[in-house]
Amino acid sequence: MNTKLTLKLNKKAIERAKRYAQKTKQSLSGIVENYFNLISEKESLVEIEISPNVLELSGIIDLSENIDLKEEYGKHLYNKYFK
Repeated sequence: MNTKLTLKLNKKAIERAKRYAQKTKQSLSGIVENYFNLISEKESLVEIEISPNVLELSGIIDLSENIDLKEEYGKHLYNKYFK
């Protein structure tokens, strides 16, 4: 069952949202509903219990702060598939 919800937003935000909805061929209501569903899923993810094995392993690797993980993973994939 659908229920009406009134939101008060600044004019620019509404204009941007309408443009985005038109561009993506969605309704504003659908976008808002999807957002609410997304944040409720994230809340339920927080409630997931982490297994003792994972807790034991977390923090084992000490990486330097200036490491670029995407770059390192890219190198790994390149070496795996092209060398």
